[in-house]
Parts: sequence; structure tokens; C-alpha cells
Amino acid sequence: MAATKYKNWNVVHDDHHIAWLHLDKAQSSTNTLSAGVLNELDTILGELLSRPPRGVVILSDKANGFIAGADVNEFTEFNDQGEAQAVIERGHTIFTKLEHLPCPTVALIHGFCLGGGLELALACRYRIADEDPGTRIGLPEVKLGIHPGFGGTVRSIETLGPLNAMDLMLTGRTLSARAAKRLKLIQHAVPQRHLLNAATQTVLHPPAKQKLPFWVPWLNHKWLRPWLAKYMAKKVAKKAPRAHYPAPYALLDLWQNHFDDRQQMLKEEALSVARLIVGKTARNLIRVFQLQEQMKSLGRQIDYAPRQVHVIGAGVMGGDIAAWCAMQGFQVTVQDQKTEAIGRVIKAAHKLYKDKLKARIAINGAMDRLIPDPHGHGLKRADIVIEAIFEDVKVKQDLLRDIEPKLPEHALIATNTSSIPLEKLATALNKPERLIGLHFFNPVAKMPLVEIVHGQQTSEESVNQASSFTKAIRKLPLPVASKPGFLVNRVLMPYLIEAVTLADEGIPLKVIDDEAVKFGMPMGPIELADTVGLDICLKVAEILSESMDITVPEKLRKLVDKGNLGKKSGQGFYTFKKGKPVKPRPDKSYTPPADIQDRMILRLINEAVACLRDNVIDDADLADAGVIFGTGFAPFRGGPLRYADSRGYEQVEKMLSQLQQRYGPRFTPDSGWSQLH
Repeated sequence: MAATKYKNWNVVHDDHHIAWLHLDKAQSSTNTLSAGVLNELDTILGELLSRPPRGVVILSDKANGFIAGADVNEFTEFNDQGEAQAVIERGHTIFTKLEHLPCPTVALIHGFCLGGGLELALACRYRIADEDPGTRIGLPEVKLGIHPGFGGTVRSIETLGPLNAMDLMLTGRTLSARAAKRLKLIQHAVPQRHLLNAATQTVLHPPAKQKLPFWVPWLNHKWLRPWLAKYMAKKVAKKAPRAHYPAPYALLDLWQNHFDDRQQMLKEEALSVARLIVGKTARNLIRVFQLQEQMKSLGRQIDYAPRQVHVIGAGVMGGDIAAWCAMQGFQVTVQDQKTEAIGRVIKAAHKLYKDKLKARIAINGAMDRLIPDPHGHGLKRADIVIEAIFEDVKVKQDLLRDIEPKLPEHALIATNTSSIPLEKLATALNKPERLIGLHFFNPVAKMPLVEIVHGQQTSEESVNQASSFTKAIRKLPLPVASKPGFLVNRVLMPYLIEAVTLADEGIPLKVIDDEAVKFGMPMGPIELADTVGLDICLKVAEILSESMDITVPEKLRKLVDKGNLGKKSGQGFYTFKKGKPVKPRPDKSYTPPADIQDRMILRLINEAVACLRDNVIDDADLADAGVIFGTGFAPFRGGPLRYADSRGYEQVEKMLSQLQQRYGPRFTPDSGWSQLH
């Protein structure tokens, strides 16, 4: 065997004259297609073209995956469209060189193979993947405000046909190895121990090219493309309006207008991505991605490996937390005085596992890890105990006082309180330094954020352990100070209260919600309040009104007093039918006030500034990340503080002052604005 070592690549020629291209990006835990990686690949391919081997296999030496995509950090360095286009076209040249190697080429995939990583794999003749559930394959560029740019639009459609390829690119979803094989995206899904042999045999005995059903290529016909593109655009518009997210529509236009000419479509692909990548939407979404990666890194600094989780409280939140932790591989015991409540948790967990895990062996494994424990026997061996009972200071204090002597010395004590300061709860403990807040959001299976709440007594070790655990259950940890409402509820509540105030003024509920959706929120504030539960909203609002300028609307109290709690009772602000709100349309002659959107959004932003000033959160970037991942704040706007920056801090402060004159002191600009100018 002969080997040539580069900074990021190691090329090994074996006895079969197969060239094995091992990618191991220097000074990085993850393989990405940085400029340095691509330049070396170009050099390697040039040498292989001059002396072609019997075959080429590209594989990763990183344990966590194949290639995560292009180097996102380099995206932020483009000064203009021309600079971006030159870099993208350089990638085109390299991938075309790979595509034209005069020998079998194999991409050997394990772990993640995303974005540019899959585009590289598509430039190979064959793709073989590890069948492990951890293998994820996809083209998620749309989530960064762009679309595939290294030839992926052309090669994915040629490989999968337009329906499957466009679905993959427009949704950004990822596939398991087995799902990818069913779509003919890869040729083989094999156990990890067989990967190397499968690659060798593929090179030595190249199989015939997989063919799509005879009718699939006809879907690319120039007469059909406009109709299919229009249908796809309607589906996309339900979740991503063109005005907010241009990338999916640019992708559809690219396919519709240029698929007849392969070279022209590649050229237009580069131009389209270059145009998108320097736009405001992509820059904001790339920033959101970077913030997400920053949050993921918070739990990596320490060696912490808990195994046993004990959850107290089998209500909606406690049950969902327990089910989620068990699904992530933890042994979980669930304690509640009411055995029927635990029964509901087990039933709901089974449904979650069927939806998420699919395979019977995985479902049974998760169910085996979720253990009913009405008497709390799991306390004595718990590494983490999570209290998720109702919001009452004394009841929580009594519970903590009771369980502390039963826990191991090393156990982390966590509360899922949504608003109670930890300092009040810590008085019940002999060792308050191990009390931490783990504030999950509803629904647990969908909301990615967990606030890591630290009180004055909480040790740094406990914060780090909680962050590490949160990362281990595939959530995003956000450290926040134990102040009323923490970050997300404190920022969200003025927004919700203002929406209810607008309703009290006679503005139709649908108009209020529509204005928020026009701004980019995933749902309107009235529907959100109904979804969260009006009783929960009222409880949090009452707690926060003690320390914030919040007046609890009488309409909210009356609805709760009547038992109209929102979606869970079938009636709140809206009437719910089959889980969906019925939204009466306002009279066509109705003209809404022009400042509805600003009244809601600027109250939210003003409170985000207050949180920054009050040291609830360490910096503006994390504040933006927390509000995006905790409330669904329009990601394409980059977060509340980034949005304020784009409008101009002074302009936003001026608008708040105008609203203050019109509607009262609740719009008074926070003193923290002066620190942002």
C-alpha cells in the first residue's frame, strides 16, 4: 500500500489499485467542505485523472459522520454576489472533475451526510451507507435560506426524479439509510462492519446503474414542469411564504426554467445561490444556525454521563419529559400519586415512539426504559430528578424537602418551574447548590429549547451538568438567571397580553393573529395562548405582574373562571373542532388599525432589551437564540434584537415612545436601549 498525507486528506492506494480518500478535516471535530478541503480535493483529483486507479472510495475518518456540508462560517465572509458566485463555481468545477473520473467512484457514508456532503456523494457513481439509525442523509440548505449549490439541484433530480428530489430539497428533511435506499438515493445500506468490503466489491464488480421507473423522467418535460412547480409552490407557501423565504421559490424557478439544459442549469444554480446567500434572509438564517451550534457546544466541556432520570409529576409536561428522555436512551422512572396519570403517560409515550421510531425493536426498547414508579423507588438511584408538579411555591418546597434525603449525593435536582425563582425553592434544601431549573416547553417533542435556570445558590458544576444532560437528550441548552419569567416567558408574556388587550378593544381575533403571521410568527398570539392553555397563561401572567408592568386582562380571568382553557377544553378565545381553532372572518368592510403589529412585536422586543439589561441572559446573541427557539419568533428576521438592529435601534425606541403617548406607560422604552446605541 502507498499513502499520501495532506492536511485534511489521506490518500491510500491498496493492493487492488483502489484509491481510498480519507477525509479528516484538521482542527475540527466535524468534516465540512471548507476552501482548504476543496482545494486539496482538487489537487488529488487532478493526480487521479493523470493516473486513473481501478476505483476511488471517499470516506470519513471522523466518528460522527461523513460530511456535514459546506463550511457555513465561510458563507458570512462573502462581500458581494460576485465573490460568492466565484466560490460556488469553483466547487462546481471540482465536483464535475470527480463526476468524470474514468473509474468507479464510491461515497462511503456513515453518520451525517448533509448538504454539500450529499452533493459530493451525488457526484460519485455509487453511494453506500451505514444502516445505523444515526445515519442521516439530506439536502437541508433551504433551512439556511439557500438551496443546493454544488450541482445538487441537477444531480438529485437526475438520481431521484423531480418529485422525490424536490421534496427533499424543499423540506430540508433528512433520510435514514434504509429510506434513502428505497428512494434509490443510495445503492446499499449495510451494517458498519461490512462498509469497507461493500465498497471494495462495488469497485471490483461495478453494478449496473439503477434506473428510475420509465414514467419518472417524463415529469421533467417542459410542458409538465410549470404545472408541477405551481403545485409544489402552493404546498411550500403553507409553511414558508415567498416574501419571507425566497429560497424554495428560487429552486422551483430554477428547475422549471432550466432543466432542459444541464450546463445552463448548473450555471443558473450557482447564480441563484450566490444571489440568495448575500441576501438578508440567508444571512439571518445562517446566523440562527450558528447560534444553534453555539448552544449545542455549551454542554461539551465536562465529562458527565448520567444514566437514571426520575421524573416527579405525570401531568402533560412531566409525562412528555419522561417519555422524551426514555426515547433518547435514558432509564426513566415516573412518579405520581395517581396511577391513572402514569397510565396516560405510558399510553402517550407509546404513540410518540410509534410516530418517531417506527421500528418495533426501537419502540419496545424505549417502552422498556420508561418505568412506572408511583412510590418513588427510583429516587435512591437517580442521577437526575426532575420535579414537574403544578406551579405552587409551598407544594414544590415541601416536595424538595421530602426527596432530598432519599437521593444519592451526586444527584442533580431539577425543577421544571416556568416562573418561580429558584431562590424561593432552594430554601427547602440542605444543599441548594445542586438545584437547577430545567424549563422545557410544550410540546416537549417539538420545542427544541430548554432554559437552564441558575439561582444565586446554584453551583457552576450544576449548570454545566444540566447543559450537558440537555445536549444528551437532543435539546438546546440556554443558561438564564433565575429572575421572574426567566427569558422566554418574560419576553413572550407582554406580547400575549397586548394581543388580548387588542381583542378587548374590539379588534377581531383573526385580524390580530393574521398580523402576527404576516410578521413571520408560526401562529398568532391568540391561537398560541389557546394552545398553551389559558390557565397556564393566567398563572404566569399573575406571577410576572408582581415584578413587571403587566396588567392581567379581565377577559383572560373570565375565560379561565368559566373553564374555557383553550385547546385542551375545546373552548378558549376560539372554539376548537378536531383540534383546530374556528376563526370567524371579520366583515369585509373592516379596516384594522395600522399599528397592530408594532404594538405586539415592539412590546416583545422591549422586554428582550430589558432582559439583557437585567442580566437574565449573557448577551444579545443568546437572547435572540432563546426567543427564536423558545417562542418560534420569525427565524428569517434573526431574532428580536437583530430585527431591532435592522430597523435601527433609535427608530424602534422612537416608535415605542410614540406608542407610549398613545396607549400608556406599558410602552415606555426600557433604559437598556441606551446600551445598544
